[in-house]
Amino acid sequence: MGQEPSETEPSESEPAATTEAGGEQAGDEASAQSKLDEEGDAAADYLEELLDIADLDGDIDIEVKGGRVYVSISSEEGTSSLESLVGQDSATLEALQELTRLAVLSSTGQRSRFVLDIDGHRARRADALKVIVGAAIASVKADGESVALKPMSAYERKMVHDLIAEADLVSDSEGEGPQRHVVVHASED
Repeated sequence: MGQEPSETEPSESEPAATTEAGGEQAGDEASAQSKLDEEGDAAADYLEELLDIADLDGDIDIEVKGGRVYVSISSEEGTSSLESLVGQDSATLEALQELTRLAVLSSTGQRSRFVLDIDGHRARRADALKVIVGAAIASVKADGESVALKPMSAYERKMVHDLIAEADLVSDSEGEGPQRHVVVHASED
């Protein structure tokens, strides 16, 4: 009789451990979501203050997808008051994104990989990059010669590398700082 309780205890504790582990996983996911929400709120607060200081009107939207925070600022239809925040070759947008990341780090104590978009610029740029990369892919496939693309941001290089990989070609980044660019090569099969 003394053995019966000890035999039943492990089976009773196993479901509790499973439930506990499931609870820990749900807790981890909730904690991760909470951190992303905190990042988004800190970024939005910083950007709202910046818009107020610059006397610019814009609506701020926050979206969390794929473990990353996406913050977009949009102007009212028909106005282009936010174009100055994009700048030539997206330089101002990239700088603003980095400043906002620093503000999020200062506010939350955690590094952020959030992405900032202004008036749909990133979507338009992604479409343009698809055309540029398509031409480079066609050229490499036609003559086997590598093609170097113009310098671009890390975010854009990542998109380009993904597009090239989908075409079964190879790419790498070369150069330093603002001259960092993608080179497309024929696959090494």
